Amino acid sequence: MTDRVYPSAKPATNGGTTTTTNPSFPATKAQLYGANRPAYRPQPQRQRSRRSGWCACCLWLTVIIFTLLLLAAIAGAIIYVIYRPHRPTFAVSGLKVSSLNLTSSSHLTTNINLNITTRNPNKKLVYIYNPVTISVTTDKDGILIGNGLLPSFVHGTKNTTFLKASITSSGQQLDDTSSSELKTDLKSNNGLGLKIELETKVKVKMGGLKTPKVGIRVSCEGIKATVPSGKTATTASVSKAKCKVDLRIKIWKWTF
Repeated sequence: MTDRVYPSAKPATNGGTTTTTNPSFPATKAQLYGANRPAYRPQPQRQRSRRSGWCACCLWLTVIIFTLLLLAAIAGAIIYVIYRPHRPTFAVSGLKVSSLNLTSSSHLTTNINLNITTRNPNKKLVYIYNPVTISVTTDKDGILIGNGLLPSFVHGTKNTTFLKASITSSGQQLDDTSSSELKTDLKSNNGLGLKIELETKVKVKMGGLKTPKVGIRVSCEGIKATVPSGKTATTASVSKAKCKVDLRIKIWKWTF
């Protein structure tokens, strides 16, 4: 019986030439995946995800701010409908000059008695005032005549309050320009025009609710005073005096 020999690999024919190739073992990565196959490079997805996350954050922040503003507007409208708030009014009801002397060495001595009438026109709002600082200046040149202070007080509903303050200045030194201008104003036949400013902070009480303190400034103009020639005080003309009330809202470093 004849033995048959079986080849270990199929012969490959190339133009009549038969070659036998035995693959090496173990196989390399180039043989497994192909040496000429391009390497896979992942796309940069992180930058896109960051941008999309930032856009979503900005969108939500805008929505939240808009919602808060809308709620604040609705609350303000409800408060206005219920309470009908009005600003308090101020008026200069009297001003007497006991002394207003300017020496040759430009030292100013002042003693003025000031009466202020303030009215709360609201039926359901109570104003609570901090101590009030008062400054009196000339309306033409803005020269400081004297300062005063009013204690804190509570202004009830539909109430009229009379306030009295003493404006003084003891030996205040003026510069040459201010001294010359004040001497000219004191000699005027029309009287010395004065401007009064009151500054304080106030909070409003609405039932059981109290608002945060808000700055307030009251400016009064149209006052004409005369300097007493002796020891008798002179009464200033306040018939044309008008007072304006402005809110002083401070946000960080800026005051509006």
